[in-house]
Amino acid sequence: MSHDVVKTEPIEGQKPGTSGLRKKTRVFMEPHYLENYVQAIFDGTGGVAGKTLVVGGDGRYFNDRAIQVILRMAAAGGAARCIVGQRGLLSTPAASNLIRKRAADGGLILSASHNPGGPDADFGLKYNGPNGGPASEGVTAKIFEHTKTISEYTILSAHDVDLGSLGESTLGEMTVEIVDPVADYAALMEQLFDFDAIAKLFAGGFTMCFDAMHAVTGPYATAILEDRLGAAKGSVRNGMPSPDFGGGHPDPNPIWAKELMDTMYGPDAPDFGAASDGDGDRNMIVGRGAYVTPSDSLALLAAQAHLAPGYKDGLAGVARSMPTSGAVDRVAESLGIDCYETPTGWKFFGNLLDAGKVTLCGEESAGTGSDHVREKDGLWAVLLWLNILAATGKSVKDLMAELWEAHGRCYYSRHDYEDVEADKAGAMIDRLRGMLADLPGQAFAGLAVEWADEFAYDDPVDHSRSEGQGLRIGFAGGGRAVFRLSGTGTVGATIRLYLESLETDPGKLQLDPEEMLAPINAAALAISDLKAMTGRDKPDVIT
Repeated sequence: MSHDVVKTEPIEGQKPGTSGLRKKTRVFMEPHYLENYVQAIFDGTGGVAGKTLVVGGDGRYFNDRAIQVILRMAAAGGAARCIVGQRGLLSTPAASNLIRKRAADGGLILSASHNPGGPDADFGLKYNGPNGGPASEGVTAKIFEHTKTISEYTILSAHDVDLGSLGESTLGEMTVEIVDPVADYAALMEQLFDFDAIAKLFAGGFTMCFDAMHAVTGPYATAILEDRLGAAKGSVRNGMPSPDFGGGHPDPNPIWAKELMDTMYGPDAPDFGAASDGDGDRNMIVGRGAYVTPSDSLALLAAQAHLAPGYKDGLAGVARSMPTSGAVDRVAESLGIDCYETPTGWKFFGNLLDAGKVTLCGEESAGTGSDHVREKDGLWAVLLWLNILAATGKSVKDLMAELWEAHGRCYYSRHDYEDVEADKAGAMIDRLRGMLADLPGQAFAGLAVEWADEFAYDDPVDHSRSEGQGLRIGFAGGGRAVFRLSGTGTVGATIRLYLESLETDPGKLQLDPEEMLAPINAAALAISDLKAMTGRDKPDVIT
């Protein structure tokens, strides 16, 4: 085996975002593109000589070939060991757990999260640090700088590693260890939750449906829910990971998980429904005829987490991303614990988790997690829900009704305008940003604006400041609208409009969310002039 030093040059567009680098799959397959970015990761993190890395992904198209390149480059760079999920599979939370459990120096996770997969769809790669969480902004900046100056990369000339067989082999002087992707994660879940109580729940006739969406969570859900906890065979649907996610869109929301929603609102609905996304870090929760928003799910879990063994001593604090509703804030206040509002991006939670300031955290985009790993964790959220259902004997619908009665209901919805021409989306946001100072005191569609700002965050742990995190507009009566441009797509821009309204009247806690939010939506559209500036007259997805 020999090390080849390949001369190259910087490639435009290799700027990682909050979730690593995401591009079209064919872009990653272009000559030198993947190799350049991998070398930039290695160089930007101080090199890999003598280090141990975790490598795995969600099984999407090009996952296996990309892993072979990463392994040969790690070996050429002098890495001591790479720990790889069997068949190249590792859910993002399982990878985080493995980094932490094995005291690895970091990990490379291959995924574009909830984006579609396939040769004409999306691919992604991100680096997680030794705490198991996404790279800090400082590390990400160093990686980006190396993509702009790279002149060569080093790779080992060697045959492919057998990713299907458990055990150790050598690649050059590096040890490659193929591990069961589920085993360590399942063991961690059993430490956190009362598996016996959940198994008893299923033994008593409790039914559920888990839609793995042809993504990486399928093997995890089957092994834990069906094989260990005794859920009926077939409770896990679409459980075989597919390179193109069965031709679907692995985003757990009512639009893309319509099959699950139809089941849960049908005449023979099971007691509980859930779904997870491409790489296993997001979740959707549905009771019989009762969809739970991610914001409400976070609040419910915070209120009831003490019922699970791993959280029996209570929570140190909670955190939510800024666009997430204030429902968890109200729970935190009742518990007498701190609640932190952060920018979108799990790395902001990582600082709080590492410092012991919070135990639970969540984002409105279906991500929920705790201090057990440093990533959001879809199946973990499902298991915590099951633990709560087993401990209380109540239905999802009853639990939510009790939460709203105790804390009020934050009616909430997110409207996504996808693949908007980037220049039009940017112009709309720039115009709105310039209006913020003049909005208070004005009325739009009958609603008076009380305050408006652009969210900025001062990190209480590392004292860094993050600006430009979203435009917020507060209305009389406690309503709120938030505008953000999303960075999770690979084409155009996605405008996300978040709508929120607090209701404490006991007689108004069970109304239609879109009806309750219609006045705020009308005011937000009037202020932003979204239709005229983008040509869009309705959102592509409403959750």
